[in-house]
Amino acid sequence: MAKDPVRVLVTGAAGQIGYALVPMIARGVMLGADQPVILHMLDIPPAAEALNGVKMELVDAAFPLLKGVVATTDVVEACTGVNVAVMVGGFPRKEGMERKDVMSKNVSIYKSQASALEKHAAANCKVLVVANPANTNALILKEFAPSIPEKNISCLTRLDHNRALGQISERLGVQVSDVKNVIIWGNHSSTQYPDVNHATVTTPSGDKAVRELVADDAWLNGEFISTVQQRGAAIIKARKFSSALSAASSACDHIRDWVLGTPQGTWVSMGVYFDGSYNVPAGLIYSFPVTCANGEWTIVQGLPIDEFSRKKLDLTGEELFEEKALAYSCLF
Repeated sequence: MAKDPVRVLVTGAAGQIGYALVPMIARGVMLGADQPVILHMLDIPPAAEALNGVKMELVDAAFPLLKGVVATTDVVEACTGVNVAVMVGGFPRKEGMERKDVMSKNVSIYKSQASALEKHAAANCKVLVVANPANTNALILKEFAPSIPEKNISCLTRLDHNRALGQISERLGVQVSDVKNVIIWGNHSSTQYPDVNHATVTTPSGDKAVRELVADDAWLNGEFISTVQQRGAAIIKARKFSSALSAASSACDHIRDWVLGTPQGTWVSMGVYFDGSYNVPAGLIYSFPVTCANGEWTIVQGLPIDEFSRKKLDLTGEELFEEKALAYSCLF
């Protein structure tokens, strides 16, 4: 029996990430090869013509799973009835801008969009915030969409998670699909902590610890971490644009695992609103290792945290508290 279509909102849909993301959703990469979708695409009025061009291309691609397209600059129309919301649109930091100026712009955007989701989205809508500062934008959205369960609001650290998998794969010369259980702790920023202490590689003789196979603690505790932390900046330098393809792909990974579940014995990284696990103070959207089943995420508990890692977890948490204070100063 055919499934009912799922309505998926993409904000900033005429931008680079949106342009890479919407065909992936329409092909079933996000929700599965048997799940029809109706795409809701939102962008700002100056991008209306480009947005219509994206809609034209979606029609021209004749995706069998795509059962409708809503392309609009009206936030209420965009949010009405959506089951999944991928918040790509945001105000980027420009040269000469202070952090508070950027935060103020994004607080305004996310307050407005949260209010529209609060009033018009489907019950139990799942929200993924991609636009930076992703953790804090998600926190603002939570504040202004109180009827959306806090467990249904998350931010994207899967891109960093996938970057960490890629670095280990390249270092060891193994398939990326054989590497699992890296962790991104904390903020989607240069203070994030990519942690391989619990990661493994599948080998012909069974699963082996990444740290044991790499056998180079100086690299794992230094260059590996900084490479993942700075990867976005490196891509901008190389491509002259920010990460679009990889961000879109990881957004699909995030939602797919959240909705359809993570493989047995595997965890992924998600920025979630949490309860104080791992002695990180509650009240932030912070990236943890999670497993997913039946549309719900659960933080992986009980992993040992060494002294080096403890300092990294605390450092990124401190930055998130600073961002939160800055954002709230723009609200009140």
